[in-house]
Amino acid sequence: MGHTFSWLHRGTVEIFPQVDNSEKESESLEKLLETANRPLRIKFGIDPTGADIHLGHSIPMRKLRAFQDNGHTAVLIIGDFTARIGDPSGKSETRRQLTQEEVEQNAKSYLEQVRPILDFETPGRLEVRYNSEWLDKLDLGKILDLLSTMTVQQMLAKEGFAERYKKENPIFIHEFLYPLMQGYDSVAVSSDVELGATDQKFNIAVGRDLQRHFGQKPQFGLLLPILVGTDGVQKMSKSLNNYVAVAEHPSQKYQKLQAVPDELLLDYFELLTDLNKDNLPENPREQQQLLAKEVVTQYHGEQAAIAAQKAAASGGKSGEVPEYSVFELEFPLKLFYLLNASGLCKSSGEGRRKIAEGGVRLDGEKIADSDATFDNAEQLQGKVLQLGKKKFIKLIQ
Repeated sequence: MGHTFSWLHRGTVEIFPQVDNSEKESESLEKLLETANRPLRIKFGIDPTGADIHLGHSIPMRKLRAFQDNGHTAVLIIGDFTARIGDPSGKSETRRQLTQEEVEQNAKSYLEQVRPILDFETPGRLEVRYNSEWLDKLDLGKILDLLSTMTVQQMLAKEGFAERYKKENPIFIHEFLYPLMQGYDSVAVSSDVELGATDQKFNIAVGRDLQRHFGQKPQFGLLLPILVGTDGVQKMSKSLNNYVAVAEHPSQKYQKLQAVPDELLLDYFELLTDLNKDNLPENPREQQQLLAKEVVTQYHGEQAAIAAQKAAASGGKSGEVPEYSVFELEFPLKLFYLLNASGLCKSSGEGRRKIAEGGVRLDGEKIADSDATFDNAEQLQGKVLQLGKKKFIKLIQ
């Protein structure tokens, strides 16, 4: 019986190289999957440049899980070294370099948030690697060897660099190293397939070139779409406030997803669920409710999804989330004091400690500054303050 690869192509924008009907393993990922006598190594790298992830970030993680479920090994690379540079892809300016402490805290948070998606339990299904393992060891001679594999013209052909060069915005030499370092990651872990968003094609192709340079078989690239945010216009982003955070309270997540614009529903079902699109209800409102329940179930379990659905049906309130009024508090207001005043912490001192430990979130986004201050009540209106995994309050005026 022939293999079926619907799981491979679901939500996939492009696989490269891909020669239709080719019988060569080097030209067809399907042929390689059919004939390989070992689990393939499926690479995906994340640079922990922030503490939180949203549903847009979950798309490659879900594809990694699909490969795991089909017997292959997910190689999740934490870019603790490359995060200090920052990926210049699609950026119009140089990114701020992070400290080692920031990178470590963000990496820990990332791994906690992807646990509901990836298979961490089955032996041989997951490797978590940190690219400082090999990049910290590169001496000048090896770096020069990497640099010799590319020309300045090739680098300037990269979309973000080309735009900045045209506008005469600064491009620093260390930024040219980023695609080479990401590419060298593929060499270090002997990647067979690398996943990435559509803006990562250049970097993945560099990985193929470097594997050839070092005598390895070049990896396949598998490109995935960038999720449009809940506004239906721009890509999902915390800065645009059109996101659904992975760590958000179930009721918040449900409410946001049940309001997804009709024209995005099929894409959301394809990219964020395993449901068959041919079996969806015809009514868009019912589709929204099904989407919301399915995604909340993935991250929080069926009981939490049912509770969130009931809460939404009873008036769209936050269900299990108690409300706390900040009306009588004095502003500017320290976050640690708010944790104490609201009853989430027994004292302001405990509040400070919980913030420093990374246990406090506001609307799903981790707050790491122990001296975080809010100037007025409007900044907090309607937001959910979270301590740990089980304590939530909705802030009202």
